[in-house]
Amino acid sequence: MTTDTPIPVPRAALVTGAGRGIGRGVALGLARAGWAVALVGRTRAHLDDVADEARATGARVTVAAGDLVDPTAVEDVVARVETAFEDLGGVGLLVNNAGVIERAEVPFDEDDVEDAWRVVETNVRGPMLVTHAVLPAMLARGGGRVLNVNSGAGVNASRAYTGYGISKGALARLTTLLDAQYRERGLRVLDLAPGVVATDMTGAMPVHDDRTEWTPVEDVAELVRAFGDGELDAWSGRFVRAGADTVASLRAATADALRTDARRLRLSTWGPDDPLA
Repeated sequence: MTTDTPIPVPRAALVTGAGRGIGRGVALGLARAGWAVALVGRTRAHLDDVADEARATGARVTVAAGDLVDPTAVEDVVARVETAFEDLGGVGLLVNNAGVIERAEVPFDEDDVEDAWRVVETNVRGPMLVTHAVLPAMLARGGGRVLNVNSGAGVNASRAYTGYGISKGALARLTTLLDAQYRERGLRVLDLAPGVVATDMTGAMPVHDDRTEWTPVEDVAELVRAFGDGELDAWSGRFVRAGADTVASLRAATADALRTDARRLRLSTWGPDDPLA
């Protein structure tokens, strides 16, 4: 496998969960970098506030509110965004950021399964629906980029937040599947773990009560920007982490990552004689 030549795509991005937290930071970072941005989420008032901030940078902005686990609402939202950016060539970058976590930090036997399922549905069904709606136009244009905001919980075991871990593991598998199915048609897909950014969600998690160091949301936005601009296309189907990885460090590690096929979700085996190897 070799590094990719960046695929030219429209410089218009659709960011879900853009009304606050990481989504807000990513949307504003893209706006400052000259991207047109579509702000998508459930609460229109939050989106409008971010839209005002983004427009102040000189960016072109559109807002589309909707329930991202409702197929009809998602189709409507994506259609409205594609129409708004039609003169720009449509959506070139999708950032699946919208997500939630369980209300209680407890192990599975103490968890409310319905609450855990709410998390799985939001964090998996939402990105699946939005990606499915965006994908046909991307492929028709010869390519596009999808970035899934993931978490270390998707690849590492945790003593709590079972639904969240399940959802992020499933999202990582979606990333590898999309890469395998559509790489040759110009799609590039990346898992980006944001580290621990100070947001309403992380602020409500007891595990972070004593935390003094946080990942700057600007670090997350810069990795999203670089991926959108094609600088990380060689990492398609893989996992990167803001706060540990930078654009420069990932560029420097690209050859080693491709040689060893690193940072990709898979089953570990005990060696070449393992029947599952």
